[in-house]
Amino acid sequence: MKLLVPEKAAARSLGRFRTLDTAIAFRMNAGFPGDINRGHPASIQPALISPVNPVTAYGQPVVIDTAGGSNNGVRPIVAGDNALTDIWGVTARPYPIQQSTTGNAYGAAPYGSVAPPLLQPIDILRGGYIMVSVNTLVASPVKGGAVFIWYAASGGGHTQGGFEGGATGGSTLALNTAIYQWNSPPDASGVAELIISKF
Repeated sequence: MKLLVPEKAAARSLGRFRTLDTAIAFRMNAGFPGDINRGHPASIQPALISPVNPVTAYGQPVVIDTAGGSNNGVRPIVAGDNALTDIWGVTARPYPIQQSTTGNAYGAAPYGSVAPPLLQPIDILRGGYIMVSVNTLVASPVKGGAVFIWYAASGGGHTQGGFEGGATGGSTLALNTAIYQWNSPPDASGVAELIISKF
């Protein structure tokens, strides 16, 4: 059966439509720290947060805290962890969290500026791809490059327990390159993709 369309109706213009499209003139941000940006493969485990030394951010490397009163929760890297070559995982953000102000006005603080809630479990990426903040003062990470963590006290632009793009003697630990590698250089906000190959 052939559908016949009148000639005038077929040539009729519907005009311009208004849309809410956006033009991005520059590179978009790579993501937010703690974003698991590839759903497969990914190995995610919930864990308690150590009340003795609590997690302070999403996209943060963590280990199991076996100290008394820690409930075997996860904690960030500290100075005594200088010989580590492996970590338990990286804290994963469940959704974009914004901090409320004292007047309960949401949206007043930027995304990613809030610490994880301490009285509930937190997701830990044990294997997969995750976006993390990386310090590039020593070196900038490259695809397939080694991953370092600053274990010394915070200072000079470095954050204790934060990812680093290069090694500094007496201040950084090197993770096992068979498991941990960078998958991208950082964007303008210092966020890069980390590969964890624990499968």
